[in-house]
Amino acid sequence: METDALQGNSSSSHSSVNTKFLSQTGYTVLAIIMGVFSVAGIILNVLVIVVTVKYRQLRQPLSYALVNLAICDLGCAVFGGLPTTVTSAMGYFSLGRVGCVLEGFAVSFFGIASLCTVGVISVERYIVVCYPMGAVLFQTRHAVAGVVLSWVWSFVWNTPPLFGWGSYELEGVKTSCAPNWYSRDVGNMSYIIIYFCLCFAVPFSIIMVSYSRLLWTLRQVTKLQVSEAGSTNRVEAQVARMVVVMVLAFLVTWLPYAGMALAVIIDPSLYIDPVIATIPVYLAKSSTLYNPIIYVFMNRQFRGYAVPTVLCGWNPWASDAQMSEGETTVVTLNKGQKVSPKESLKE
Repeated sequence: METDALQGNSSSSHSSVNTKFLSQTGYTVLAIIMGVFSVAGIILNVLVIVVTVKYRQLRQPLSYALVNLAICDLGCAVFGGLPTTVTSAMGYFSLGRVGCVLEGFAVSFFGIASLCTVGVISVERYIVVCYPMGAVLFQTRHAVAGVVLSWVWSFVWNTPPLFGWGSYELEGVKTSCAPNWYSRDVGNMSYIIIYFCLCFAVPFSIIMVSYSRLLWTLRQVTKLQVSEAGSTNRVEAQVARMVVVMVLAFLVTWLPYAGMALAVIIDPSLYIDPVIATIPVYLAKSSTLYNPIIYVFMNRQFRGYAVPTVLCGWNPWASDAQMSEGETTVVTLNKGQKVSPKESLKE
């Protein structure tokens, strides 16, 4: 059955391998873009892993999810971004049917694990901000459980195409592979629908609900007007901006790809130009670069360790970090809870 999965639909998917959808210049431009995303993503995610492992002060519950996100993005960049860079430069997919299946599986496996990890981070942010001193606490065991669940969930739903339920096919301008959204085969359709619901819709819903609730809570804190020297408004505004950036980055990188897949599932006759279909693919893969910047480098505490590591001990933001550490802002939440917004939102 596994052999059938590797060979099924190979003639239809690879009959157009040598078809040129772009000029060689166009493929070269795509290769350069993906190469920049991939190399920068590899460097930043390796830095995240090294710095977190090196400094004990950063080993907090959330760090497990952040490091896991870096590992997922690193896997996507290495097994997805680099091969796509090479095949784009060549102007066609040169890795064969087995290479297509392996690349499609690797990118989907690491990509969905990354998406689930973002969901774990959003839940952690919701719990820390909305229940800072309540009965609900986000501890190390919860972070580890979330990390394990992300990998297990991704593995369970990405391996079926290897055994005949669903398939991996060329996408866009035919220089990379992904789950086959276009096949109308009953088995493939059933897999794609379940895959879309459980691997896209569920993490997306968790992320949106968690961050919406988080922003609402921050807004309520601001309305209480119990800050000292107005610092609550400043901290709330900083956190709100970071949350908005997180949500927008998620929407920009993943929603176009998910929307395109959903459109193809709903309307079998829908034709999407291969060049247009490539844009959501590149946006989704660019998340390997955006994630470490947004989720880690916008964190002042982590930045205080990462920047000196890169700059051989020099930290241009040292004075700002020291000044922010001196701020003590206490606000009262509902149920009589007291918490410093900066501390409750600090990664």
